[in-house]
Amino acid sequence: MLPTQIAGVRIPDSAMARDATTFIRDVQDDLLFHHSLRVFVFGSLQGARRGLRFDPELLYVGAMFHDLGLVEGHRSPHDRFEVDGANAAREFLRRHDVPDEQVRVVWDAIALHTTPGIPQHKEPEVALVTAGVELDVLGIDHDTLTDAQLDEILGELPRRDFKRRIIQAFAAGIAHKPETAFGNVKADVLARELPGYERTDFCSLILATPFAE
Repeated sequence: MLPTQIAGVRIPDSAMARDATTFIRDVQDDLLFHHSLRVFVFGSLQGARRGLRFDPELLYVGAMFHDLGLVEGHRSPHDRFEVDGANAAREFLRRHDVPDEQVRVVWDAIALHTTPGIPQHKEPEVALVTAGVELDVLGIDHDTLTDAQLDEILGELPRRDFKRRIIQAFAAGIAHKPETAFGNVKADVLARELPGYERTDFCSLILATPFAE
């Protein structure tokens, strides 16, 4: 049972939000479930700090589904895990008759959450899923939260060895398709966690193209 609010952030309680909570709770362990909720809370607080107007339900679905592609049973053979989560969220939202433009916003929020430098230039929900992820995983803007806010958030949604375990979860979720780490931050994860992994070098790909010059 989720609290009605955490650190002043109301947890969405519509039928769609409850369905999202039930679905994600059933397939994710505490590590990813609590992380996803923290992403929503942190993202909401950053949205308020930045003066952004956003749809809490869309932000909630984006946060809850953003790591679904790491979970066994929801990993595709070849797509990036971010795309797997985005596709699952799109199907979920369409079942709830959400308009296509709002579906697209959530899809982008999930698909772009590990692509630094782009989300902040898009819709608030896109920017704030990434802001929540960056705060929880990388500590970006940690200093904008009060001790009281952090105590309440981490009391409700504890981290419990999160730093080490989230790296392991990232690696486990994409180890079967290491090529999807090319050009994004997950290459660092595989370099650390996957024995024998060799990064694809972008410059080598350019130099190997079959053009006579």
